[in-house]
Amino acid sequence: QVQLVESGGGLVQPGGSLRLSCVASGSMFDLNDMFWYRQAPGKEREFVAIITSGHSTSYLDSVKGRFTISRDNAKNTVFLQMNSLKAEDTAVYYCKALRFGTHYWGQGTQVTVSS
Repeated sequence: QVQLVESGGGLVQPGGSLRLSCVASGSMFDLNDMFWYRQAPGKEREFVAIITSGHSTSYLDSVKGRFTISRDNAKNTVFLQMNSLKAEDTAVYYCKALRFGTHYWGQGTQVTVSS
């Protein structure tokens, strides 16, 4: 079992920045592929970014160049640095771990981009 706890969400003005964190329980965190997803009101949950156990990364096209995913295996933590935020980035952001074929989700953290 892996438990995930996200933090760092909040209200930010357009053009601002936020850094999301997701702390995972358990051992062998370095073996997990870690993801960020988001779900805006009335829309389906969508992939935002992945960082694999080998530290390869990939992003949703609309966030490329603005968002950066990273991980600190010593702290069992994955981060999402979000810069140049736009109103359309408003959503609940979820952390996901893929471990030995099983997906684990966090409870989510709200990000609201508004003036």
